[in-house]
Amino acid sequence: MPEIRGYHAHVYFDAETVETARTVCAESARLFDVTMGRVHERNVGPHPRWSCQLGFAPEVFDQVIPWLMMNRQGLTIFTHPDTGEHLQDHRDRALWMGELLELELSIFNDA
Repeated sequence: MPEIRGYHAHVYFDAETVETARTVCAESARLFDVTMGRVHERNVGPHPRWSCQLGFAPEVFDQVIPWLMMNRQGLTIFTHPDTGEHLQDHRDRALWMGELLELELSIFNDA
């Protein structure tokens, strides 16, 4: 089994929910050992909506994920491990909270 080096939770939003996303992301970074990425008001990478990435270590998974479940404010959140196997991490090993969306997986060389 590949080593899980960390996790990324991608909080999805649109023009109407951008401030909610900023609040959820900032609060998770304040409460936990989470690195908050930029709030992208455009689609980035394989993501089908605007998003903000939250990065965290395996050691805080059991704190961060339940908090996001209970505090996502109706936003869709896509979470995947970081093993270096990008296609598999995004396609086969992901967790979804909210709406299940289709990712643009063709960006990965091994797609």
